[in-house]
Amino acid sequence: MSPGLGRRHRAQAAGLIAVMVVVVGVVLLGDLWGIQAGTTEVQPQTATSHTPSVRPASDPGQRDRERARSTASTSGATGRAGGLPGKEAVPILMYHVIAAPPPGAPFPGLYVIPSEFAAQMRALKNAGWHAVTLDQMHAYWQRGVPLGPGKPIVVSFDNGYQSQYTQALPVMRRLGWVGDENLQLTGLPPSQGGLSQAQVRGLIAAGWELDTQGFSHADLIALDAEELHYQVAVARSTIEQRYHVPVNWFCYPSGYYNATVIAAVKAAGYTGSTTVVPGWASPTEDRYRLHRLRVLGETTPQALLALIAGIREDPPAPSSYDGS
Repeated sequence: MSPGLGRRHRAQAAGLIAVMVVVVGVVLLGDLWGIQAGTTEVQPQTATSHTPSVRPASDPGQRDRERARSTASTSGATGRAGGLPGKEAVPILMYHVIAAPPPGAPFPGLYVIPSEFAAQMRALKNAGWHAVTLDQMHAYWQRGVPLGPGKPIVVSFDNGYQSQYTQALPVMRRLGWVGDENLQLTGLPPSQGGLSQAQVRGLIAAGWELDTQGFSHADLIALDAEELHYQVAVARSTIEQRYHVPVNWFCYPSGYYNATVIAAVKAAGYTGSTTVVPGWASPTEDRYRLHRLRVLGETTPQALLALIAGIREDPPAPSSYDGS
């Protein structure tokens, strides 16, 4: 090969190498631009493994499911992933007057002295319980909305005694708990130890749920259709208009009910109703015959915990109840 020809071949080779370098650079720059601009394709399995599926924040069901998943490891009745209905039963306590019984009181057992009530609530909290409302319990049963860490319990108060505001509310507030007030509209005025309207509003402001026993704590079984409608349906609309809150649960006065009374409660639009039959309220049973546990005076904190545990497996409430 002549020197001139060798020089030409070397020059061609060098030119070819230079062209290849330029082409490779262009390709690399193009790939880099594509990645930065988001135009390169990603295999679906890669996107799935690194990018969680997110729904709009406006989807309340998604928020409920996310809360349920986040608390599932710590809650006694948390709700299940995916918003499935909760299955855990919940005990409902029943209180009346939070005061010492006066001499000659016809039902002294319905009086729980304030120090005793406070000790009971502290014992419940120390044992892992925390108070929820009936509406919260129902949301857990229906949609799996979590009830928070620990064991849920409903603390209900009947009739609307003033001591429920002056004595029970401060104790519950210190624990960060809320109660369920079953308000009786007439027959228990403030002069006779009943709640004033301002005190009822104070309970609502503190987060308590407002439900009802009707107007006058009547024996519902003995009423005709018109009187029953008044005690059940008109009482509900009256309370809702007066206090501007939903009233979703009815409490049978003295616990008396039958098929006619239950039908009136359903027709009035209540979500459910509570009895005086001992046991835990369960999502598998008729929600218009929910169990409760009456707490009587001189019940020690330890006895209360034992009572709650002892009634868990009690049978369903009967189809009717007249106190016998």
